[in-house]
Amino acid sequence: MKKYFLAAAVLCLSLSLFAQTDSTTPPYKKYPTLPPIQILLGDSVTKYTKENIPADKPVLIMIFSPECSHCQHEAEELLAHKEELKNIQVVMITFHPLWQMNEFVTNYKLKELPNLVVGKDIYYLTPSFYDMHNLPFLAMYDKKGDLISVFEGTMDIEKVIQTLNGKSAE
Repeated sequence: MKKYFLAAAVLCLSLSLFAQTDSTTPPYKKYPTLPPIQILLGDSVTKYTKENIPADKPVLIMIFSPECSHCQHEAEELLAHKEELKNIQVVMITFHPLWQMNEFVTNYKLKELPNLVVGKDIYYLTPSFYDMHNLPFLAMYDKKGDLISVFEGTMDIEKVIQTLNGKSAE
């Protein structure tokens, strides 16, 4: 009788372990909508949050480092395709000091893109949310704020634009 009770207890315990949620799944996959971003803008006073993102517009979140050559190339591509990006909200996020971020914005003339916001993730929420390992990191959201795709590394901006506009990126 004790053997049956012990076997039943082990079986129940085993089944409950399988029922636990997968803790290795990154939050962006569990919650595939725009994250609760809070970034500090270059003026070191203004915060930009999820609530500031315009509704009914696709969103590109790009996490970057001013020192990363791939990120620099991606910034050049953003500027080169500013006309095609005019209906897409671009949010660039870094972890570097504000002076480096502001220098990056100036060097790559990012202020020429009126629909682009650059800020510092002062709470370091995005690295754990996206479980990212390479920069630049791109997260693309549709007009409703639902995740379309993520990409680590340099991605052709034309493919990003096609993805955000709902066309297949070939």
